[in-house]
Amino acid sequence: MKTLKDLGDLKGKRVLVRADFNVPLDGTTITDDGRIKAALPTIEQLRKDGAKVILMAHLGRPKGKVVPELSLAPVAKRLSELLGCDVVLAEDTYGPDAQAKVAAMQDGDVVLLENVRFNPEETSKDEAERAAYAKKIAALGDVFVSDGFGVVHRAQGSNYDVAADLTAAAGLLVEKEVSALSRATENPERPFTVVLGGSKVSDKLGVIENLLDKADRLVIGGGMVFTFLKAKGYEVGTSLLEEDQIDKVKGYIETSAKNGVELVLPVDIVVNKGFPAGDTPIDPKVVPADQMPSGEMGLDIGPESCKLFHDKIVDSKTVVWNGPMGVFEVPQFAAGTRAVAQALVDATAEGAFTIVGGGDSASAVRNLGFPEDGFSHISTGGGASLEFLEGKELPGLKVLD
Repeated sequence: MKTLKDLGDLKGKRVLVRADFNVPLDGTTITDDGRIKAALPTIEQLRKDGAKVILMAHLGRPKGKVVPELSLAPVAKRLSELLGCDVVLAEDTYGPDAQAKVAAMQDGDVVLLENVRFNPEETSKDEAERAAYAKKIAALGDVFVSDGFGVVHRAQGSNYDVAADLTAAAGLLVEKEVSALSRATENPERPFTVVLGGSKVSDKLGVIENLLDKADRLVIGGGMVFTFLKAKGYEVGTSLLEEDQIDKVKGYIETSAKNGVELVLPVDIVVNKGFPAGDTPIDPKVVPADQMPSGEMGLDIGPESCKLFHDKIVDSKTVVWNGPMGVFEVPQFAAGTRAVAQALVDATAEGAFTIVGGGDSASAVRNLGFPEDGFSHISTGGGASLEFLEGKELPGLKVLD
């Protein structure tokens, strides 16, 4: 995989950078700028090298239409603040305004193209249509840098097809992501513990299958755990449950035992009379994991499980975590996710290599107030991180080879 240092002298060159600025918004206010900050090292290095930096990214799912609420204007504003320079926003992705603003650039300037997903061709399944669109974007630049790790698992116009038209390399963020995830999966220092949460076990099937012969320990929480508990014959009340995955999970339980992989499940659960929304009162109770009431919903792991998970994580040399332990957005059901995050911080302090695997996990550690430098690596790619952990070939990386 080519990297920035393989591109040679970039002074005066127009460098197209595919970044990942798909940040959460409250109106026009960015509520988590972690992905923007993650892109800064590449942008700053290119500016230092005298390049003209042309950024492209998506925001939300406008489905090929111009949706003003999903304009990258708030991103341009935040980038200007973080970089200490004016980041000019083009009104389109490759049209007259983008062309004019790029033509006016001086060395070290930064232009942000408007949301690439305002163009239906960006995500088209028609390869010829996508390739023709990518050529229009590529005409704006001399070199392409892929730095949006959150989209490398997709073959889309601005991160895949553009690479066919220009000299292409990975940016510092993508290089860092690949290095960190490879270190955790190819030759991890042991014990190697994988912590999985989130709502659905089906979202993590590939990860579990790929890691059942690589990890020393699998720690399972979140909504997906109830399919595991049901597979063990336990009552799970009204909790999230994927009935069609029970037999597969039974197979995982058997395989983990056969392979000597320690499977760690919660010993107690925080339950409530339904999901905490609307008129549903919040009245949490802690029950043993094998004694859940039929009318209650599991929304977090309990205090004994928090201690158990903490001890298992701290007793590790490599830890990868993907997915919250409960409904962490509600304070009464955030203790499990907080305990896992704290365990990773403690493990890092003891010398372990720890990865927070993007998506909701990354949002959780920031929203719960954990320092980013408390972890070895916080991934910017939820889906991309998962597919990397599954051992899949990611098109946005393959095209850089």
